[in-house]
Amino acid sequence: MEPQLLHSVGDGIATVVIHHPAKRNAMTAGMWRALPPLLDELAADPAVRALVLTGEGATFCAGADISALRDSADEAQGLAVRAEDALAAFPKPTLAAVRGYCVGGGSQLAAACDLRFAETGALFGVTPAKLGIVYPASATRRLVSLVGPATAKYLLFSGELIDSARALRTGLVDEVLAEDELDKRVAEFTRVLAARSLLTQASAKEFANGRTDRDAHWAGQARGSGDTAEGVAAFLERRPPRFTWTPPDPGTASAG
Repeated sequence: MEPQLLHSVGDGIATVVIHHPAKRNAMTAGMWRALPPLLDELAADPAVRALVLTGEGATFCAGADISALRDSADEAQGLAVRAEDALAAFPKPTLAAVRGYCVGGGSQLAAACDLRFAETGALFGVTPAKLGIVYPASATRRLVSLVGPATAKYLLFSGELIDSARALRTGLVDEVLAEDELDKRVAEFTRVLAARSLLTQASAKEFANGRTDRDAHWAGQARGSGDTAEGVAAFLERRPPRFTWTPPDPGTASAG
């Protein structure tokens, strides 16, 4: 099978699989190009409540396919940045499920997700210093926001790999699971995400990411959504809530 991004949707969860096992799921130029339109498609699907990004088999992603750098390092980096930014902007919760190597471009993709769950034995690294590459400003800021400037500098300056225990301590990952427990935990947690209010999640994601000009937009969405009334009624009636808000069509949404 050619290197590609596989995807499926079930029970409200979109799963995107980085599939290039011959090179530890390294991202080719075609895969970088394919990610933004795929994310647009999944964002527009009302059946999708959250997204999981993972790698085929025992590796998350070993980075960009280095052969692409021979032709144009600038073009390759531009493709990676656009894909990473599209993932960070996905309007619903995103979770990276990490096994094995999560290095270079793979670490960029994982950092662009809202949450990261890793299996014991996973290894993380940010490796541009090994190749003489200037790490993108957006990716650097995102890394600093996760782990702080000191750990970001350690990773960027050295290119050294860190294990899942250190990644957890520094905030690079949110949970570390025993071997063979990752899929079960991800399925369990994404069921929780799918049951919660997408209105709350989408607004919280924007605010947490630093958006400061959308208070009026989200206040209007809350007034018209019915989610608050449903949440309160479900609590009082001791039943699971049935939240119905979905993101407005980008073509008709107010700029807020």
